[in-house]
Amino acid sequence: MKSFIRKGRVIVSGDLGVYLFAVVKADAELQLDKVKLAGEHRKPYTITYEDQAMVVADAPVQIYEPSRENLKAHQNMVAGLMNKTTVIPMSFGNVLQSKDDIQVLLKRLYSKFDDIFPRIENKIEVGLKIIGKKEWMTNQAGKQKDLAKMKESIQGSKKDITYYDKIRVGEAAQKFVKGIHFEFENEAFQPLAKIADAAKSNEVIGERMLLNASFLVDRSEEEEFDKKVNEIHEEWKDRADFKYSGPWPAYNFIDVKIKADDAS
Repeated sequence: MKSFIRKGRVIVSGDLGVYLFAVVKADAELQLDKVKLAGEHRKPYTITYEDQAMVVADAPVQIYEPSRENLKAHQNMVAGLMNKTTVIPMSFGNVLQSKDDIQVLLKRLYSKFDDIFPRIENKIEVGLKIIGKKEWMTNQAGKQKDLAKMKESIQGSKKDITYYDKIRVGEAAQKFVKGIHFEFENEAFQPLAKIADAAKSNEVIGERMLLNASFLVDRSEEEEFDKKVNEIHEEWKDRADFKYSGPWPAYNFIDVKIKADDAS
């Protein structure tokens, strides 16, 4: 069994601590259902400091593995809160030793939370991933004269393909992919960013992912935003697959990092 040193004391892993879900306004009307965490159903409750409250549950002090069950429990709790009130979500797996530590944390971060609440009030986060269809991507690559000639030259060459030959082809392919990414930044990301309150174009994963974006959308603009996503989808559906997700709390638009010193 693991143990932790804190203020000269040994805390045994597995002792009950306080697991953090989210910060809400203290006057929010909440009905909190039990959540299954660390293998047991636990009753969430709030710990208040002035006009802010942390939604928590008593749970073991341990490193929480990001298993599907644990992640789902955390996400479902935060999503449920979001349906009732404005939420500043805590990242998965934060657990402190005591209720006093939560009070200290809320006091230390009060001004930061106070700045965040107005920025995210009545807003939701949505995600959009656009992935190019393999056949279309292949056809587009075939239309790139420089890339096609380079591949033909290497494939038809009698000499052994060198490391530098591969680099040349790789660089040409990368240039092609960047060109398509730039096109989707203009065709999809920018029009949606104009409707959103804030937008982030995140790093794409793999050559076929053309856009990986997050948007903070005011609920009053949600219908217009959805309409624009549908318009872009209609235009590109034969060439790319769309993965539109949400609504989520504003994970990508909140920069709150909890350090050990904040709760001591």
